[in-house]
Amino acid sequence: MTGRRRTLQRSAAAFVCGVAVAAAGTTGTVAPALAGTSGAHLDLGPADLPESRTTTTLQPGVTLTRITRGGTDPSLRWTEEAAIPATSTSPDPDAPPKAISDEASARAEADRLTAKGFAARVERVRQPQTADVAAGVLGYRVRVGSFTTKADADAEKARLAAAGETASSVYTGWDGDASDRGPWHVNVLRIDPRTFSGHLGGSFGPDLYQRERTSDLAAAGGATAAINSGFFVLDPAAGAPGDPAGAGVYDGRIVSESTDDRPALVLHDDARGSAVRRLTWGGTVEVDGRSLDLDGMDRVPGLIRNCGGDATDAPTDLPLHDVTCADGSELVAFTREYAASTPQGPGREVVVEKGAITAVRDSRGTALAPGQTALQATGDDVSLLAGVRVGDEVSLHPRLESGGRPVATPRGTTITNGGPLLVRDGKIDITQKRDGFVHPGDPSFQYGWFIKRNPRTIAGIDGQGRTVLITVDGRTDQDLGLSGPEAAAVAKSLGLVDAINLDGGGSTTMVVDGQVISHPSDATGERPVGDALLIRP
Repeated sequence: MTGRRRTLQRSAAAFVCGVAVAAAGTTGTVAPALAGTSGAHLDLGPADLPESRTTTTLQPGVTLTRITRGGTDPSLRWTEEAAIPATSTSPDPDAPPKAISDEASARAEADRLTAKGFAARVERVRQPQTADVAAGVLGYRVRVGSFTTKADADAEKARLAAAGETASSVYTGWDGDASDRGPWHVNVLRIDPRTFSGHLGGSFGPDLYQRERTSDLAAAGGATAAINSGFFVLDPAAGAPGDPAGAGVYDGRIVSESTDDRPALVLHDDARGSAVRRLTWGGTVEVDGRSLDLDGMDRVPGLIRNCGGDATDAPTDLPLHDVTCADGSELVAFTREYAASTPQGPGREVVVEKGAITAVRDSRGTALAPGQTALQATGDDVSLLAGVRVGDEVSLHPRLESGGRPVATPRGTTITNGGPLLVRDGKIDITQKRDGFVHPGDPSFQYGWFIKRNPRTIAGIDGQGRTVLITVDGRTDQDLGLSGPEAAAVAKSLGLVDAINLDGGGSTTMVVDGQVISHPSDATGERPVGDALLIRP
């Protein structure tokens, strides 16, 4: 392992335009989305859309505003989106089928479907301009048919499957066109530190390893209101399910390292001084007088979800969302917050209590008693713990940094990971590439994650210093969701001067007075998540 310290300059702010989608070969365009100016209504869809708001006070200093914008749009339809096999013209002819591809591959797929009797068409998909990604054609998709109901679309999907084709039923209202008329449902919590007398913080439940529903975390914490929080490991093959995939601080205790240079939300118990800050990792451990760099905290060694680790990680040390980077040689520290026992596997592990080693093991995996921590080494880094003995002194120093300086985390501090950045200093500033939401050679990722509308959870600070927590429902024909650009525009139109995207999709949940008031999009209902932000009396 080699430690690294990286200082990156913030990208210049840039305006964001809407996603224009037109059938390939046509000259039709869609008007750009509003750039996000604070006003009397959300900057979402056409300016003439009806919008209703209701605001209630939940407890001193905390308000809930529920917004409905637009209504049923008869121009929106259901359709089938075909998986496009790679061809000899594709960037990677061996790649699996994708939602979008190059034009030649898309046209070849459409021609093949047409020959089988399906009404296939090719549509161009555009990438909007963001702070660090230029506008342009992202790729081409293939769609089949146009249907009034999802049931009709699903029937066509079954017909495609019978013909050996793979497709998914999608609603055109999820495409992100600026002309769409809704509907949207937005829930906004504001915490005013001037009148707030409660407690604001995060919770991951009994341990980091297990996931819990936002509503269960809210109930256990006696919360007036709660939302889901940061990104987390979901697949056991990517680490410990529930483990924060980025920075994690709870009541001042650092239990997860940052995804280097990504933005995070910093909160305090009294709701004062909330901030969005870019973080890097500077954790170390002193072992018998030697200072060693820590790769991470409370995660499975060798698996770095969302990447952003150090120069020995593969395939990259830069943030890369929804990718698990690997490193065969790591030094990772564990606290009792992790789980009932530390991860098992080859390597070396030492148990520490009251600043001294109490046990040395030549394999990994042990239960920690109260007051104990552990160090695990894998690969070449096993040599870092060679020769250590019971009684040797050990001092753990987890540290998050911002701008090269340590970030103070006194009791009452919560830090949750997120990304991409949406708003900075009152201006839309979407750092899409810098924060890992562009996958080189895989435009389907940014198409599905960033350009298409999804449920979103957004957090930030408004011009009056209030902490603002937002959920936007999506993935149905009655809840369109937001694209990445729309999320930034909505945040700005709600008065946020700094804002980031938190975990969204099926994770997006808001709980008020014990009731889930959002519309979780998973077919199974509310999704268990890694952590939640709680507002308590």
